[in-house]
Amino acid sequence: MAFTLPELPYAKDAFGSVLSAETFDYHHGKHHNAYVTQANDQIKGTDLEGKSLLEVIAAAKAAGNKKLFNASAQIWNHTFYWLGLSPEKTAPSAALLAKIEADLGGLDAFKAAIKAESAGHFASGWGWLVLEDGKLKVTSYHDADTPVAYEGVKPLFTLDVWEHAYYVDYRNLRPNYLDALLDHVNWAFVEANLDGEGASRADQQG
Repeated sequence: MAFTLPELPYAKDAFGSVLSAETFDYHHGKHHNAYVTQANDQIKGTDLEGKSLLEVIAAAKAAGNKKLFNASAQIWNHTFYWLGLSPEKTAPSAALLAKIEADLGGLDAFKAAIKAESAGHFASGWGWLVLEDGKLKVTSYHDADTPVAYEGVKPLFTLDVWEHAYYVDYRNLRPNYLDALLDHVNWAFVEANLDGEGASRADQQG
């Protein structure tokens, strides 16, 4: 089966001015969809046709096929990004909060760290909260790169810092966009990823 554009897990106007319906029209309807089209075009008629999204990402990386890696990894990254956001403000569970406090110094410290990492990330890419060697870690990846391409790195939450993610609503003010989204983390999804049950939703929606 060909990859398809996953539906958003909420209405396009659910975030109000935090992320406008126009942003979703462009970011999801055009940018995300373009990666789906590109990946399908590249695997059509090859032995990768019918493979899972993660299998395509791994094969593209192993073969050094940057064009296919970029398209397939961006499908996965974007799907994971949408799932990690919540129109309503939520809070981490007591267990997750204790983990954040132990590894990152607390919720405010986490938000400050991922904002600094994402705001300071040069050019296009993604800010990430991952689990590595049993501990939470804030990091960033360039362009289409993704934690699922690496052994021992479990993605928990991501912030898209490509300009098309925020320019409609925030113009060049990336820090303002980050502040707004960090009030709309889907903490249940983060915890599901920590427990090994969340990222599969992004895999299946490729």
